[in-house]
Amino acid sequence: MDLKYIYLLIVLLPLFGSIISGLFCRVINEKVAHTVTIVFVAIAALLSGYVLIEHMSGRAPIFDENIYTWMDTGSLSVGVGFLVDNLTAMMMVVITSVSTMVHLYSVGYMKGDPGYNRFFSYISLFTFSMLMLVMSNNFMQLFFGWEAVGLVSYLLIGFWFKKPTATYANMKAFLVNRVGDFGFLIGIACVAYMTSSLTYTEAFDRLPEAAGTLHFLGTDWNIMTFAAVFLFIGAMGKSAQVPLHVWLPDSMEGPTPISALIHAATMVTAGIFMVARMSPIYELSTTALSMVMILGAITALFMGVLGLFQNDIKRVIAYSTISQLGYMTVALGASAYSLAAFHLTTHAFFKALLFLGAGSVIIGMSHVQDMRFMGGLRKKMPITWITTLIGSLALVGMPFFSGYYSKEGIIWSLEHSSTFGSGFAHLALEIGVFMTALYTFRMYFLVFHGKARYTVDESLGHDHHSEDESVLPETPKESPWVVTLPLILLAIPSVILGWYMAPMMFENTFLADSVYINNAVNPATEIMKQGFEGSWAMTKEALTAPAFYLTLLGIAVAWYSFLIQPKVAAKGKEILEKIGLYRVFENKYYFDDFNQKVIANGSVGLGRFFWQKIDDKLIDRGIVFGAAHVASFVGGVIRRIQTGYIYHAAFLMVVGLLALMTWVVFFN
Repeated sequence: MDLKYIYLLIVLLPLFGSIISGLFCRVINEKVAHTVTIVFVAIAALLSGYVLIEHMSGRAPIFDENIYTWMDTGSLSVGVGFLVDNLTAMMMVVITSVSTMVHLYSVGYMKGDPGYNRFFSYISLFTFSMLMLVMSNNFMQLFFGWEAVGLVSYLLIGFWFKKPTATYANMKAFLVNRVGDFGFLIGIACVAYMTSSLTYTEAFDRLPEAAGTLHFLGTDWNIMTFAAVFLFIGAMGKSAQVPLHVWLPDSMEGPTPISALIHAATMVTAGIFMVARMSPIYELSTTALSMVMILGAITALFMGVLGLFQNDIKRVIAYSTISQLGYMTVALGASAYSLAAFHLTTHAFFKALLFLGAGSVIIGMSHVQDMRFMGGLRKKMPITWITTLIGSLALVGMPFFSGYYSKEGIIWSLEHSSTFGSGFAHLALEIGVFMTALYTFRMYFLVFHGKARYTVDESLGHDHHSEDESVLPETPKESPWVVTLPLILLAIPSVILGWYMAPMMFENTFLADSVYINNAVNPATEIMKQGFEGSWAMTKEALTAPAFYLTLLGIAVAWYSFLIQPKVAAKGKEILEKIGLYRVFENKYYFDDFNQKVIANGSVGLGRFFWQKIDDKLIDRGIVFGAAHVASFVGGVIRRIQTGYIYHAAFLMVVGLLALMTWVVFFN
């Protein structure tokens, strides 16, 4: 079969599954809905795997063609087409494989939910939207996929729309992403203005000729910097970089499978992918690269700290996602695009594993999510326990696990980066390694080790829950196979993927034709390529790497403070409360308060001012009603003159004639 048709099938199969389970949700039963969507997404995953193998072997050339022309204005043509290179093929596999696991897992997790068919329709539509984004060959199609991903995330975060916190969370996500999307749209418009093209290849080819300045807000900007910065604002929204990160923790209000899909393979990876795809633009602006790196470092460090202060198991993992996205963003700023894509790939699998493992724990705990009421679950849920341990070790970057190779590569790239801010970023990421180990194993020990901090009251019944979260209606037990099977399958790449991918990504052979790097200005990738001696050599180098010992220290501190001597953690909390830092961390650096009190309330106040003072008093009462009053007054005066008597009219004629004669005599 021609690869063009395979690409079409990969994109359209999830869409067909979404249409069938969505439009016919009241006609088909639950079994048909999940079977159709799972089969279609699984086929797309198998085809994506075939495409990746063909590209890796060199048998498949880079595909860059329009399927059809959507709009042609003469000077600007916009089509619907695909660009499939190694970067795209890798993303296709990540998206479809993780989505398949989430689809399968959802059969068990969403069992009995009244919106079951609707849920499967949404997650298939989510998969389609992300595939359209990564496979696009032009900016308009990229923007379509970008907005479609945002729309479906809105639907999924607010899936339980009768739950006030869910509707608040999905509106928050939608509004925050609109801020980023506004910047993204300006960036696209700037590229179109510079190159007179919306197609990637044409636009990138014309970039060297488009250098110049742009006057904006009273300042002259390097036009490449302007475009790169505004494109990155879009990435900040989708990939949750400070300060547009605030929506991501609240997205936990959606069902757990959606948390896995959003955080692992779809929405949050969109910004990282986009910047990597736009590497020809970013390589022409060291200012933009520096901004990307510094914001990524701030996000990686400060959001990782917040993970330590969360009690909801899903929110701990959510903050780890934001922090790990910061690592990827730092790699982009160091022009190590291949390492950013590498960490994106390894992170997708172990983060999906952690979220689905958390969902399994939540099922076993009768939907209690507070880790303070868990403990000792390793004996009750052995498969969930061991797979979560694997995911945790991958997240903290333990040698032999996939996260080690990609995370260590990013830190290594900073040692050779000449980008301004690389020293700060290197320090932030090293501290972030310790924090990652600390909050991850705090979660792990609180959930699976120690004594059970819950009681069971079977008189409550399976469908009834006590107001006290520490009282469960039944004893926790392992989840059904449809939930644990995806955990086992995701645990495999969480162990072996990093070892296998490291040679391709460090030597930059795999993505050499997908990203552009100006080695003369940003030599980090070239230096690492020359210094890389294989996965085994890199594993042994952990013994001399500070990050390895910081990881061990973080695990040891978590073990001692939260499992052996909880009084140590309590004392630490007491100290932080005394110096006022605990409240800062508990309130998440007051980002939400600032957004609510300054931006949201300020917008409402500004709107109220324009409504009451401008619209009501000035326009309605002043201009509209004022005009009516003037017309009424003038009409009243004229009405008194127009009496209808002939002698009054004759008198006015005489007065008028005298006035005219006076004007002619004295003023002509």
